[in-house]
Amino acid sequence: MSPIAIKTIQFFLSLSLLIVLHELGHFIPAKLFKTRVEKFYLFFDVKFSLFKKKIGETVYGIGWLPLGGYVKIAGMIDESMDTEAMKEEPKPWEFRSKPAWQRLIIMLGGVTVNFVLAVIIYIGMAYTYGEQYVPADSLKDGFLVTEKNIGDELGIKTGDLITAVDGKKVEKFGSLPLEIINGNTITIKRDGRTFDKEIPVDFIATLLEDEDRVRFLSYRTPFIIREVPEDSPNANIGLMEKDAVVAVNGKSVQYQDEIVPILEENKGQEVELTVNRDGRTIPLKALVSDEGKLGVFAGYNSFEEYAENGYFKIEKVKYSFLESIPAGIEKGVNTLGGYVKQMKKIFNPSTGAYKGVGGFAAIGGLFPDGWDWPAFWSATAFISIILAFMNILPIPALDGGHVMFLLYEMITGRKPSDKFLEYAQMTGFFLLIALLLFANGNDLYKWLFK
Repeated sequence: MSPIAIKTIQFFLSLSLLIVLHELGHFIPAKLFKTRVEKFYLFFDVKFSLFKKKIGETVYGIGWLPLGGYVKIAGMIDESMDTEAMKEEPKPWEFRSKPAWQRLIIMLGGVTVNFVLAVIIYIGMAYTYGEQYVPADSLKDGFLVTEKNIGDELGIKTGDLITAVDGKKVEKFGSLPLEIINGNTITIKRDGRTFDKEIPVDFIATLLEDEDRVRFLSYRTPFIIREVPEDSPNANIGLMEKDAVVAVNGKSVQYQDEIVPILEENKGQEVELTVNRDGRTIPLKALVSDEGKLGVFAGYNSFEEYAENGYFKIEKVKYSFLESIPAGIEKGVNTLGGYVKQMKKIFNPSTGAYKGVGGFAAIGGLFPDGWDWPAFWSATAFISIILAFMNILPIPALDGGHVMFLLYEMITGRKPSDKFLEYAQMTGFFLLIALLLFANGNDLYKWLFK
């Protein structure tokens, strides 16, 4: 099966699960408060349904337009824009007849379920898979900046350690790029001194110019010979597996990033390598290709070997069931907090972050090319967080819009008129369509021109 097909299946499976559970978050409290639910739909049924069946007073169905889903609650102005029913006298089973606090609970049910679901997934992942990460402060000689122009923009260079973002200590190396994207200030340790530097306002825009460079930081790795191919120009000079190159033309080196510029300066020439083999220092003559290469494969065979040889540490954490609960809650809260920070930057035009807003293709890109349960559940939990946050925004046509008007009613004691709610719903609907077109237009632009 092709990677695109696998991604598509995962996307629709995840989306269907999240939509059904979100709508259940509205459906269950509505039924508890004896409010009639006329429809419960996965996807939208514009003009026709792929499937529908009436059970009791509710029609359950699957629409053909996969842009979401809905529950149609009697006596409520919603996506259906069924205003005719609102002209009749309120019935006891209708949404508009219920106390404001009950209506508020019904409207908050969907986003509550989305956030709780994400936390439950994170708890399950912590308990089932545990956690593995590289402590940021364990990289003894700093990070490798793989994209120099991005490093220059940020004000960092190979060998630096970023110890904190916005004053908060960086614990995990893998989370560092996202923390920088969400942050405003970094603390850098360089050559024994520590100083703070502001992250450029438009730094996100710099990354978005080429999203393949988002991972602009990596580990510094030694030049350890892993394999010398038979067709290499240096196949017969005496290089052996696990030889460590410690000098080139008499200049001491330890890491691959130190060797690369020396080889660049000596393209097509012979250089003198000094290798360490089982504690012995051995000089060898080597030929540098016209591309500035030695024609060998360097590096350890596994990630763990770097840790075993002291280049960094790997922390492995196993959680009991009870321990996984606070770990999952913390993960959910931190993920939501990080997403809120990203949204703040998106709404600030000077950051250029709006260029990274994506639609269905971007969401589908969260899933791996092959079937991988940890990756699937991680992406599903993250999308659930996104749905919770987006739905609580105070935009008419979203849950947050209804919540905003309900809070107004509870505070002032005055309910907005049905006509006002109708116009607000239409305005919110057009705003959502515009956002949908913008997000998916961004996806299309990236596909065509990047």
